[in-house]
Amino acid sequence: MSMSRTQIVTTAAGGSALLLAGAFLFQMLGYPPCTLCIWQRWPHAIAFVIGIAFLVIPSRILAVLGSLAVATSGFIGVYHAGVEQKWWQGPTTCTSGDISNLTPEQLLEQIMAAPLVRCDEIPWALAGISMAGWNAIISLFLAGIWLVAARRFS
Repeated sequence: MSMSRTQIVTTAAGGSALLLAGAFLFQMLGYPPCTLCIWQRWPHAIAFVIGIAFLVIPSRILAVLGSLAVATSGFIGVYHAGVEQKWWQGPTTCTSGDISNLTPEQLLEQIMAAPLVRCDEIPWALAGISMAGWNAIISLFLAGIWLVAARRFS
């Protein structure tokens, strides 16, 4: 049985809604989000809104935009997972960064300005994959689902 475009988009947008719900659930359970976590949430919110718009005005462009939105979250998730694994440095606003060349005054200033939640720490993981890693995997899968819906217009 083949799914309709609307069913496919509902699945993809619903996936974004579930990821957002999961993020808020983890937050309520005591895992506050870092800056990069927040960045990963916005594209899912946008994809969900695009999914609602698609129900009113089904179009290929909306399906492509939905795919781009969740792919953006996926790529931020890949970047975030790399920051967590110390493969590359993240934004200085949420990672410790290199402190070797700082004066004691600069170091104290950095400590006082540091966020409560750092982007380069893994607060929770499943099967060795962090929340950022799972977001990347699921988001890129959802991007593919959106593209399947876009292809149904040909």
